[in-house]
Amino acid sequence: MRDCYCTVNLDQEEVFRTKIVEKSLCPFYGEDFYCEIPRSFRHLSFYIFDRDVFRRDSIIGKVAIQKEDLQKYHNRDTWFQLQHVDADSEVQGKVHLELRLSEVITDTGVVCHKLATRIVECQGLPIVNGQCDPYATVTLAGPFRSEAKKTKVKRKTNNPQFDEVFYFEVTRPCSYSKKSHFDFEEEDVDKLEIRVDLWNASNLKFGDEFLGELRIPLKVLRQSSSYEAWYFLQPRDNGSKSLKPDDLGSLRLNVVYTEDHVFSSDYYSPLRDLLLKSADVEPVSASAAHILGEVCREKQEAAVPLVRLLLHYGRVVPFISAIASAEVKRTQDPNTIFRGNSLASKCIDETMKLAGMHYLHVTLKPAIEEENLRQYVDRVFHAITESGVSCPTVMCDIFFSLREAAAKRFQGDPDVRYTAVSSFIFLRFFAPAILSPNLFQLTPHHTDPQTSRTLTLISKTVQTLGSLSKSKSASFKESYMATFYEFFNEQKYADAVKNFLDLISSSGRRDPKSVEQPILLKEGLMIKRAQGRKRFGMKNFKKRWFRLTNHEFTYHKSKGDQPLYSIPIENILAVEKLEEESFKMKNMFQVIQPERALYIQANNCVEAKDWIDILTKVSQCNQKRLTVYHPSAYLSGHWLCCRAPSDSAPGCSPCTGGLPANIQLDIDGDRETERIYSLFNSYMSKLEKMQEACGSKSVYDGPEQEEYSTFVIDDPQETYKTLKQVIAGVGALEQEHAQYKRDKFKKTKYGSQEHPIGDKSFQNYIRQQSETSTHSI
Repeated sequence: MRDCYCTVNLDQEEVFRTKIVEKSLCPFYGEDFYCEIPRSFRHLSFYIFDRDVFRRDSIIGKVAIQKEDLQKYHNRDTWFQLQHVDADSEVQGKVHLELRLSEVITDTGVVCHKLATRIVECQGLPIVNGQCDPYATVTLAGPFRSEAKKTKVKRKTNNPQFDEVFYFEVTRPCSYSKKSHFDFEEEDVDKLEIRVDLWNASNLKFGDEFLGELRIPLKVLRQSSSYEAWYFLQPRDNGSKSLKPDDLGSLRLNVVYTEDHVFSSDYYSPLRDLLLKSADVEPVSASAAHILGEVCREKQEAAVPLVRLLLHYGRVVPFISAIASAEVKRTQDPNTIFRGNSLASKCIDETMKLAGMHYLHVTLKPAIEEENLRQYVDRVFHAITESGVSCPTVMCDIFFSLREAAAKRFQGDPDVRYTAVSSFIFLRFFAPAILSPNLFQLTPHHTDPQTSRTLTLISKTVQTLGSLSKSKSASFKESYMATFYEFFNEQKYADAVKNFLDLISSSGRRDPKSVEQPILLKEGLMIKRAQGRKRFGMKNFKKRWFRLTNHEFTYHKSKGDQPLYSIPIENILAVEKLEEESFKMKNMFQVIQPERALYIQANNCVEAKDWIDILTKVSQCNQKRLTVYHPSAYLSGHWLCCRAPSDSAPGCSPCTGGLPANIQLDIDGDRETERIYSLFNSYMSKLEKMQEACGSKSVYDGPEQEEYSTFVIDDPQETYKTLKQVIAGVGALEQEHAQYKRDKFKKTKYGSQEHPIGDKSFQNYIRQQSETSTHSI
């Protein structure tokens, strides 16, 4: 049996690690990891490790998916065979190389050809055991010769600038003729190649680690005497050792990967305006936003970008009120109100997730973190029902409109004003978070089976209490649950639920911003550089536990300790990346305060981006925010970036700005509109079918054709008008994308820094472009 865990890597940089599943050869992880990818990458890799007694973890195998293949597996459960991992196959990074062939006449008058090979620089080499001290060997190799030379070792950098030139004699032809510029024996040269190997200089006795190689045949110099290009490093060609592919087992993954190419704002105006006025369209089913929900296969994929866009422009409450009212009108039985997977319910779910995540954390996290789960239900129930004052305003406004619509539609049912709201706040917000706390970032990993069972019981009980169910014992399948529930079957629980629901769905509720308890936004272990607050203190690096609330940013010796240092949020003047050259360390950023900057190193690029984003967000409205900053550190009496000698010299680069502070603006409206355009574009045939359905309905109002009956069309003429505008807006954006691709194709050079030789995605792109241009001809 083995104790295994799995890591998620961008190339070879680990960005996430699952919990360890002990004593199993078939471990189940069931863990979700979501991230914005902050840099370019070639492979999304998954490594399975076995933890042994001495805590020296050994790699069992890996799955590496090329970036260009991610779309094949998009949102599909797939089993992947584990591949062997060895030093020769683990490569990343690129090399910039120049070759020049020139004639040299020796003292004796003999002409020979010299090859100058210049290694300019490398980028993105892997970090091995926390460091990278790279050097390169350059070999001219052929059937009868192998001549190797070596660069200097560049310490503590994975982007080394070598800029070294090596000379090799290529051929000594017997006779020299002026007919050709270079007269060398072609068959001889055709068999020669330049091989560049990258190594990490190791201080250990095990020898230097191989980082990758590239092989360039000298044929590339046939057309011209000089040649220059960027190359991706390749795995070592070791005669393709054959290993049985099924030796190591397999890994089941579900990868969802989206890549959006976003234009500047003005391109999206027509489509965006059409979506933003959806709440005012009569009937709402004829609006662009509602049509998106009708044509998408899953209501969820429409709800996510729609809610984000409408929230960004402050239009989410009127739109949800309109679609919720329309749904209430179609509902026949008050007991089934908002129970289906409609566009309204998915949009409210998504709004609660975005606007209510901090509210959820403040309410549930302290209870979930307790190990003793026996008096949970009581604790969780009180935590929820006493949290009404913290509920975000946008959620309260939505609940107010749901309550009003339900009470108006079912005037004879006194409880419907409560069930309309509880079906969201209890059933679809608190209950799922208690059931799976890791999905809502309330716990870092899945809970163990025993805890999970208890959480299921609590979730069911809280759900039933919250729904004010009349036949309470009957709603449980298990008899013991009904007995357990009797304990909570008192009027005080029902009264507490009603008071809570009244508070969060009243329009005149006081502003939650006046609630002054600190909200924990993010915490975790990082490395910080001593700030030199003590006069003779060492400016060294130490691991610390960092904690960010909406009041202060603190670090502690370890989790749970008193803070060693605190920065009030209003004292954060800027949060920016720190150039790697400052301390020869990756993933560093700086939190700039009035008197000094705090330099911090995150564990990986994803975590660094998360911290920069959230710190920028909470400090965005600070009055003294800087407009310029120093991208490098102040060391040895000057700033490394601008060489200014004074440590108080004003910055030399403009601040990047970052994200606005409130949730309404913490969204890129153009990006969400691009997402919606992509969805409309992929469902174009359904949009056209819906147009036909409108025509059919307005002319012939008899029994519907079956293929049209899937669409909700209340007003065929109004819906047809919107559809026409949507199709025109999508078509215009489609043309812009096509033109951009054509222009990019003309300008892009294979072998450039952006598209090094060995870039498969670019080769695929070239193939697609040549196919399209052939078709267009």
